[in-house]
Amino acid sequence: MAETPRCPREDIISQFHNLAALGDAARLSVLLCHASSIINETAKNGWTALMYAARNGHFDVVQVLLKYGCDKSLVNKSKQTALDIAKFWGHKHVANLLASIKGGHKPWFLPDAVEEHENYFSSSLLDRKSEKRTDLDWLLTKQCQDATVYILFSCLSPLLVVGKGGDNTEEGDVRLCRLHHVEVKEYLTQPEHVSLIFLGVEIKQNVLHCVKEVHAGEKEDDGLVAWFALNAENITTEQFEKKHEGCFFPQPLMPSLFQLSQQESGVLAQARSVLAWHSRYRFCPTCGSPTKIEEGGYKRTCLREKCSSLQGVHNTAYPRVDPAVIMLVVHPDGNHCLLGRQKRFPTGMFSCLAGFVEPGETIEDAVRREVEEESGVKVGYVQYISCQPWPMPSSLMIGCLAVALSTDIKVDKNEIEEAGWFTKDQVVDVLIKGKSDSFFVPPRQAIAHQLIKHWIKMNANL
Repeated sequence: MAETPRCPREDIISQFHNLAALGDAARLSVLLCHASSIINETAKNGWTALMYAARNGHFDVVQVLLKYGCDKSLVNKSKQTALDIAKFWGHKHVANLLASIKGGHKPWFLPDAVEEHENYFSSSLLDRKSEKRTDLDWLLTKQCQDATVYILFSCLSPLLVVGKGGDNTEEGDVRLCRLHHVEVKEYLTQPEHVSLIFLGVEIKQNVLHCVKEVHAGEKEDDGLVAWFALNAENITTEQFEKKHEGCFFPQPLMPSLFQLSQQESGVLAQARSVLAWHSRYRFCPTCGSPTKIEEGGYKRTCLREKCSSLQGVHNTAYPRVDPAVIMLVVHPDGNHCLLGRQKRFPTGMFSCLAGFVEPGETIEDAVRREVEEESGVKVGYVQYISCQPWPMPSSLMIGCLAVALSTDIKVDKNEIEEAGWFTKDQVVDVLIKGKSDSFFVPPRQAIAHQLIKHWIKMNANL
C-alpha cells in the first residue's frame, strides 16, 4: 500500500521544529519571515518550536520566537509549558527569559517608534490657565466682561448653532453657540441651580499688547478673553433664537458633537466632563453632606467642618476621570486584526475591544484581561499608540495595539455578541476604499477608527 504523501505545510512545520531543536536561530528567522503563521503549530506529541528550543536550552531561538509573538501558555500532551520544560532540564537562562517577559518581545511587524497623534476631543483653542482658578477676584471680573464667552448646557446637552457663513465659518458648519454675559446673567444669580466652571482663555498668536490708560478705581484689563461653561436644568432655546438663529440642544448627542471643529471638540470635552462630574457629586461621597463649588469649578468642598474629606488629599473632592483601554488586537501573523461588536452597535458595525482599567492594574494588564474576558484570545505584547478624552461622561480612552498569543475566539455574550479576525485587505476596503457591504467601522472622530488606520498604515505599500 502506497504511503500517503506529506503536504508541503507539514514539511515546513517539521523543518521549523528541527531548526528550533538544533538552535539554528538564523535559518529559523528566515523561515518565519515567509511563514509566520506556523509559529504555534504543534507536532504529534503536542510540542511547539518554543518547547523544542526550551528543551535544548537555545536562548537565541527562544528570543526569536518570543519576538514573533509565540504563545508561551501552550501545553503539550504531558501538560507542560515551555517554561516547565526549561526548568525540568535545568536551562535557567531560558527559564528566566520565559518567566520574566510578561508580554513577550516586540513583534517584528510593529514599528519601533510611534508618532504622537491628536485625536478628536484632544485639542483645544484654550489655555486652561489653571493658576487663575484660585483667584476669585479675577474670575468674578472676567465673568462680567463683554468679551467673555459662555457655552451653555441644558441637562449636559450643549447649545449648538448651524453656521451661515462668514466670521471664519462655512455655511452649514455646526459649532458651539458662543454666548456673552448679558445673555446668561439670569442664570448666574441662581448658583444653587446652576454649575459654573472656568474653562480657560483664548490662545492668541502674535498679539501686540497695548498699554492702556487706567483711571482711578478701574482695574487694568489684561486682554485675556475668558471662557466659562454653565449647566442648568431644562433650558429652552427660545430666548436665544433671535440672536442665534438655528441654535439647538442636540438629542441624541453624538451625531452633532462629531460635526464640531477639532479645536471646539476639545473645549466641549473639557466642559461636559467637568459639568457631568458636578451633576453627580452635589453631595459629599464621604459623609453625604452638601458640597460647594470652588477653584473655578475644579473642586467641590464638603460643608461639614469635621468631614474627613477636608483633611489630606482626597480624590472625592476633584473631578473624576475614568481610564479605559481600547485596543486593536493583531494576529501573530501581523495581517489580521480582531474586531467585535456590541448589541447596541448599529447593524454591521465592528470596532476595537475596550474596557475600564481596574484599581491597581497596569494599562498592559488591563488590555490583556479585557481581551481575554471578551473574546477568549490571549494577548502578549502591548504597545501604546495614542489617547482620547471621551466626555460621555468622563473617560480617558487609552489606545493600544495588542499582539495575540492565541487565535481561537470564544465570545463572552455579556460583553460582545460577535467577534472575528479580519484581513488587512478587508479592512482597507472598508477604511480606505469606502466599501461597507459586509461591515463598517466607527467614524474618523473615534479613536477606534484611528487605531485601525494606524495598523493598516504600518504597511508601506498602502
